[in-house]
Amino acid sequence: MRPIKLQGHERPLTQIKYNRDGDLLMTVSKDKVANLWYSHNGEHIGCYVGHLGAVWSIDCNKTSTLVITGAADNTARLWHAETGRMLHTWDLPTAVKRVEFSHDDQYVLMVTEERMGHKSGIYVFAIDISTPEQSNEPVVILRSAGAKPTVAAWSYLDKFIVSGHEDGSLSLYDWRNEEVVERAKTHEGIITDMQMWKDGTYFITSSRDMTARLYETTTLNELRRYKTDAALNTAAMTPTQDLVILGGGQAASEVTTTSSRQGKFESRFFHKVFGDEVGRCKGHFGPINTLAVQPDGKGFASGAEDGLVRVHHFDPDYFKFKYDY
Repeated sequence: MRPIKLQGHERPLTQIKYNRDGDLLMTVSKDKVANLWYSHNGEHIGCYVGHLGAVWSIDCNKTSTLVITGAADNTARLWHAETGRMLHTWDLPTAVKRVEFSHDDQYVLMVTEERMGHKSGIYVFAIDISTPEQSNEPVVILRSAGAKPTVAAWSYLDKFIVSGHEDGSLSLYDWRNEEVVERAKTHEGIITDMQMWKDGTYFITSSRDMTARLYETTTLNELRRYKTDAALNTAAMTPTQDLVILGGGQAASEVTTTSSRQGKFESRFFHKVFGDEVGRCKGHFGPINTLAVQPDGKGFASGAEDGLVRVHHFDPDYFKFKYDY
């Protein structure tokens, strides 16, 4: 695989995401800018400019007409995807660490940081696609009784919201009734990423405890565990093959003291069912912070502490892959 290197950021990447069709790639970083690219050739389309702090998260709706971003300037912003025009700004008490549209595009969730006396929470706002003006009143605010949430995602049919917490635990919320349906202590370290399977019935998490784990959504039962020798920042699943991709590496504060080999900055491939490592893909010069897989499974993208996005398109032989156990 010869990757396409995208050099549109000056600081570490925080999240990358494909749209539903897989033809667009969105990237955000700590340099206050959100970028939009064509995924097949890496051509830069434009920027979403307006945030005053590091942009932590990005997502777009199913029709790729609206983009939402969450940032350290205590705001989440709604953008017109094609023109880059800012449509609405939500002011939150603290930094917005994760944003995500619901499956029906009628709601958006926002995970806020715990800081300056303000408790963290998961805010749910209604989205009205018929007008740029949106309601500033949240439909619901979910507060954790324990450790603060760091990531969250919608379940199948938007019935539940699953959140991962700083202490390594998971919570399943019936968000409409503001009830905790299930809670499980899972990881031994902070949960750094969570990505749902396309139908929302199970999901994968990554953690600084050097493991990624697969969970069933409604019960939070652990289905599979993937062990590595490096702290993990992100995990993703391929939609056409039984593979998961993990990324991480040495802590960013220690990167300058080691080589890329010692820092363990590769993307690692594991068999989803058997849990064995089957390959690695190197190239970054810093810890991988975020991974995303194309919806058609023909490639993936990685963003790292070195400020680069590497877009990989799988070789044709990849689709003939058979696991010899």
